[in-house]
Amino acid sequence: MDGLFLPKGYISKLSLKETQKAIKTTKDTFQNTFAKYLKLDRVTAPVIVTSDSGINDDLSGVERKVTFDMLSQSGQAEVVQSLAKWKRLALDRYGYLPGEGIYTDMSAIRRDDAVDSTHSIYVDQWDWERVINDSNRTEDFLKGVVRIIVAALADTKDKVNFAFPQLELTMERNVFFITSQELLDLYPDLSSKEREDKIAKEKGTVFIMKIGHELSNGEPHDLRAPDYDDWDLNGDLIVWNEILGCSFELSSMGIRVNADSLALQLKKANAEDRLRFPYHKRIIDGTLPLTIGGGIGQSRMCMFMLEKAHIGEVQVSIWPEEMIKLCEKHGIVLL
Repeated sequence: MDGLFLPKGYISKLSLKETQKAIKTTKDTFQNTFAKYLKLDRVTAPVIVTSDSGINDDLSGVERKVTFDMLSQSGQAEVVQSLAKWKRLALDRYGYLPGEGIYTDMSAIRRDDAVDSTHSIYVDQWDWERVINDSNRTEDFLKGVVRIIVAALADTKDKVNFAFPQLELTMERNVFFITSQELLDLYPDLSSKEREDKIAKEKGTVFIMKIGHELSNGEPHDLRAPDYDDWDLNGDLIVWNEILGCSFELSSMGIRVNADSLALQLKKANAEDRLRFPYHKRIIDGTLPLTIGGGIGQSRMCMFMLEKAHIGEVQVSIWPEEMIKLCEKHGIVLL
């Protein structure tokens, strides 16, 4: 099975009961720290949206959404894939000002995700968004926010380790910033995942910037939807995962598109038909606030913090029977 890591001699450092307690400790600690550092209010958020609203996350544009009809009204509903667009609308509706923001617990189903050690068809993350001024649409501002998030993550790891002394690994606090093109120039003969592994092992904590544009090899570092992140002002936060021996993504985030970058990216993606949606129209006419935001995987973070070998050790989901048996054989107990 591609993407399934079975570390030799792996034994969880926490029992099942301890794991459940540690998950709560980790989540409570991080969301309180993270919200305090970024000045975010917690809000409630949708699990479903209507198909004609245009506010569901299209991810890379090819994933199938979970859709269904409704007895009480016409049209189709969709289970969210993330809340990238909804949050920006919410900030405007709730009257948030520059420097203020929101976060929410997001639960999604991504039916086309491959399941492996780090991926599940069930996705849980903290989706967050903050209003900014036009003067904040810079690389330096983006880096500053990334450093705040990393500080919240590292502080959480320290506190979790204190609460559960059998956990020993730490998180590198100093973030290494590099663009996707610079990373390709550094390792031109490697795939994008292999490049991430190399830089994460060397630096510990890395933010790879400018994801979405075609690089000098004719391919993007990774696919990105064209209508929320500005591809010149976004990135992925990755760390080195000592348990799995590979790079490990904790967050994808960025400064959101303005009218100019939205128009450019929709054209590049051959997705200009999306301009018919109210959300997109409001970006073009400037009536939606400028924002920065992203998602931080809850189960991903717990997996990293609790030094687990499989995301199913911290999340209840659906797994292929073959995977369950292989994991059990190698000391990995899925919830």
